[in-house]
Amino acid sequence: MMEVLPKRFVKYGLTIHPEKTRMVMFVRPESEPPKDHNRAKRETFSFLGFTHYWGKSRKGNWVIMRSTEKGRFARALKKVSDWCRRNRHLPISEQHAQLTRKLMGHYSYYGITGNSRRLANFRHQVIRVWRKWLSRRSRSGCISWEKFTLLMRRYTLPPVRIMHSVYSVNL
Repeated sequence: MMEVLPKRFVKYGLTIHPEKTRMVMFVRPESEPPKDHNRAKRETFSFLGFTHYWGKSRKGNWVIMRSTEKGRFARALKKVSDWCRRNRHLPISEQHAQLTRKLMGHYSYYGITGNSRRLANFRHQVIRVWRKWLSRRSRSGCISWEKFTLLMRRYTLPPVRIMHSVYSVNL
């Protein structure tokens, strides 16, 4: 396959990146892996910002699971942190509106079945970052978590939402 695929791509003016392309042995595990810590790590691969791996469903069946890629998660969080740092002078209502948009955009792309833990972690980290930069608006010191919790009741960030089900077919 690796001999034929580059030739087909050339036919359409495309190339395969040699460092990003590899063959992956991605087969369904037959049984529960041994609890040995020295065992080889299962094969995973990253595609379109998701890490794909085998996991068990709630019913106990083997399914392909998807999680936000670590690098993409860190990059998105860094962008939110930089935005909060640059715009900490804005009124809290404007900051809230922008952070809501940023979270909803993140949910729109990464909100697929099985990725809710990573989305919840992203939301939690955004809240921490927002508090951090709100605390640095003046010399009077940081905002306590009690005061920030009151602020969060008024300016609630959107809860985690799965936007795309990988099990439904929309024709």
